[in-house]
Amino acid sequence: MDAETFLAELESDRQTQLRRLDSESLLLALTDGEPTPATVLRAAADSEHAAHVTFREWAATADQSASATAELDTQALFAWTADREADHRERVCDAFDATHDPVDGGTLHTYLRERERPVERVAAGLVARPLVSERTHSRMIAFFADETVDRADRRAELFRALRQETAEELQRGLDALDALCATPDDWERARMVAGYTVQVAYDDYADTLAGLGESPPKR
Repeated sequence: MDAETFLAELESDRQTQLRRLDSESLLLALTDGEPTPATVLRAAADSEHAAHVTFREWAATADQSASATAELDTQALFAWTADREADHRERVCDAFDATHDPVDGGTLHTYLRERERPVERVAAGLVARPLVSERTHSRMIAFFADETVDRADRRAELFRALRQETAEELQRGLDALDALCATPDDWERARMVAGYTVQVAYDDYADTLAGLGESPPKR
């Protein structure tokens, strides 16, 4: 097994959930049924902030002895990602017309923060989470591309940049998995936690839509 094969199998195993997440209904769920420029930006800022907090906590609690044999500095990797997510948060907040103080939380990050082993953290936070985030960014790009309000073009361009940078995070995660996974059991643990991470994100999306009287697209 290698990371590219791992990614292909993850996308194949979770193709239905990932495909349904990449729909217009996603913004309904993220904004409690009211997708406006302000609520979409608020959802994005809160998400970036939650990711920053998760990776900051992981950097502070990284078990260097567990990854020493893989010659991978997980503490540095998580610290780099925390800084990247903080930068994303600030750039989204700068796109607001008014001040917004991002809030932490969310079902996905509750699950992520329960991961302790380096392999699980990388598979969940730096492979599965970016797969979900790229689809969120895609929906936000489409939303602002269709808007005629002031600054819509710049906001669409912002999310194009965030999507590209999230793809870089994903690649770092894949490289880290190649370094961390020394046995078939390591790859299996990564597979299980990554798949479940996508499922957690999808279930939260579907449950929120159900509360709004909606359902995910059947495709």
